[in-house]
Amino acid sequence: MKNLQKQNGFTLIEIAIVLVIIGLLLGGVLKGQEMITQAKIRNVANDFNGVSAAYYSYQDRYRAIPGDDPTAGGTTGRWTSSVSGSGDGQIDGRYADVPADTDPTSTEESNLFWQHLRLAGFVPGPTSGAGSGNDPQNAAGGVTGVQNGALGIPGLVICSSNLPAKIASAIDSQFDNGNATTGQVRGMLQKGSNDAVTTTEPTTNYVDNGTNLYVVCKNL
Repeated sequence: MKNLQKQNGFTLIEIAIVLVIIGLLLGGVLKGQEMITQAKIRNVANDFNGVSAAYYSYQDRYRAIPGDDPTAGGTTGRWTSSVSGSGDGQIDGRYADVPADTDPTSTEESNLFWQHLRLAGFVPGPTSGAGSGNDPQNAAGGVTGVQNGALGIPGLVICSSNLPAKIASAIDSQFDNGNATTGQVRGMLQKGSNDAVTTTEPTTNYVDNGTNLYVVCKNL
């Protein structure tokens, strides 16, 4: 008779140990992803709160709206490196507008908003030259900006773009009712990066399918 060669393999205990290790690794990865998401939610929420605080501090100090401030710049203004706004009580331009050729003297008030706040020392960033009027980037790789009226919310609003549905919904729930179509915080499904928002009310709620990105706007 031929000798049968002994087959070596894993025991049930060894397989169980491997499965436990794999489970621990997967759990750690998922926990890490959740921590990153929560950190982004906190950062975006802090952006909304911080911009509101800077806006009202500017108004308290200068009795004017940043970006719309009629005495902010020019040869006789507060800062000769900037230009003044129209002083009509509104912010002209869209939240995601970028100064032409990153020109710091752009008269788009949605850009001057940031330059005036930076010159006043209320938000960080360059105060002159290229980028001084650019919207700051948010934690999700989008931008934070302001405009007059958005998504059915009247008056001055602050918008944050490129937010995954989970972050957008959490921000809405933190400040309002968690519904993209109603309230003082609303969201619009993006079709492209930093989509422009309209004054039309959104008609669909947040849908977390792993790919949807939203612009979320809040009254300032």
